[in-house]
Amino acid sequence: MLIVMGAHATAADVERVCKKIEELGFKPHAMPGASRTAIGLTGNPGPVEAGYFENMPGVVELIQVTHPYKLVSRELKPDNTEFTVGDVLIGGTEIVVIAGPCAVESEEQTLRIAEKVRAFGAHIYRGGAFKPRTSPYSFHGLGLSGLKILAKAREYTGMPIVTEAIDHESLQMVEEYADIIQIGARNMQNFSLLRSAGKARKPVLLKRGMSATLDDFLLAAEYIMAEGNYQVILCERGIRTFADHTRNTLDLSIVPAVKRISHLPIFVDPSHGTGKRHKVAPMSRAAIAVGADGLIIEVHDQPENALSDGPQALLPETFGQLMDEIQMLAPVVKRTVTRKDGVRHN
Repeated sequence: MLIVMGAHATAADVERVCKKIEELGFKPHAMPGASRTAIGLTGNPGPVEAGYFENMPGVVELIQVTHPYKLVSRELKPDNTEFTVGDVLIGGTEIVVIAGPCAVESEEQTLRIAEKVRAFGAHIYRGGAFKPRTSPYSFHGLGLSGLKILAKAREYTGMPIVTEAIDHESLQMVEEYADIIQIGARNMQNFSLLRSAGKARKPVLLKRGMSATLDDFLLAAEYIMAEGNYQVILCERGIRTFADHTRNTLDLSIVPAVKRISHLPIFVDPSHGTGKRHKVAPMSRAAIAVGADGLIIEVHDQPENALSDGPQALLPETFGQLMDEIQMLAPVVKRTVTRKDGVRHN
């Protein structure tokens, strides 16, 4: 059930409704919008009697939710979700670009690449300290020391950082050191980890699982939001299909599908989505064209020596060219790009 408060409902009115929901043994989720506040109700095994709320001050409408997901739906919150990470606005008209190497390999490598992607206009820096790999013999990251290196990169460049948590132990460390917690494709349906991320104090970037449907994807986000963390970024990173010309099949059709039924921002990762360096720029442009709120681009200045995913990493100069192309494309889709140099392009 969604409880819609009127435009003139006071904070006290909202608090009374939330308290009533708690008295009934359920969990309230107040979602302020541009013109109204909607309060979601979760934890109920079936329909809730409307009489509990319909005569309460400030309540103007009660809506029975038709989707299995409640909190991610535009039924609850018709306005797009927006929030800031450092000085970066997520979910607004700005196109946000996350860039950096697949893995943190050393302090020197991490700071060197951070300086280069910042110079070309990246907004947020990425790098894996924990790497879930298909082979147990592959490089699995530097762990805690990698997180400390990323923290130095943030201090050095001013860019917020995003990095992946792969289990409960690493989640606690990532929450301490990073600005955004990434939940990777392999953990999209690790429901215990999703609940823990929902209790965290940091925004969560949730990547789509390799075989996940749209409903699977949104319900995974629902797990996070049901625990009270409403700062969720969805990310399309390619799914498994029969195609053999690309590492994964980048499903750009999910972007407008998400936009139609969810208020959450959605990014696209064309690096993992294609696995091929020459495909990253064209699929990045396509992602912006279909309405993505941001991109995640892997960049390495020595990809032939990279410890993880070198073949899909752009060289810094190529990344700079892509940023120029995004700058030219943004006005076509009524978006803007503000690069870290402070220059706004629209």
